[in-house]
Amino acid sequence: MVGRMSAEPVEVEDPNDPELILRDLPEQECAQFLRQYHDAVDAAHDLAGYRRLQRLLHTWKLTAVAASRPGYYEELAAVRNGTARTTPAEDVIPDWQERLAAAQAYGR
Repeated sequence: MVGRMSAEPVEVEDPNDPELILRDLPEQECAQFLRQYHDAVDAAHDLAGYRRLQRLLHTWKLTAVAASRPGYYEELAAVRNGTARTTPAEDVIPDWQERLAAAQAYGR
């Protein structure tokens, strides 16, 4: 049997859509997002500014995802005041030193 196809286009949400990011952000983050977004849009007339806008939207999307987790703001406060429980990267990431050296060499 042949499957049926819809004539309607499938809409795929762009995860970096500023409206979706704003929708998903906690209320306390919205004003800062909008300020940074408007500044980045104003600067996006040149190519470097456009890339900055893309990075900004991606970063805020990640913030929206992280901030939706219970305990996010408590963890953030612990990092800021130096009481966060941390694990050194080399203890959890295989070949950390080699990866770090490769990234540093690439950046030169």
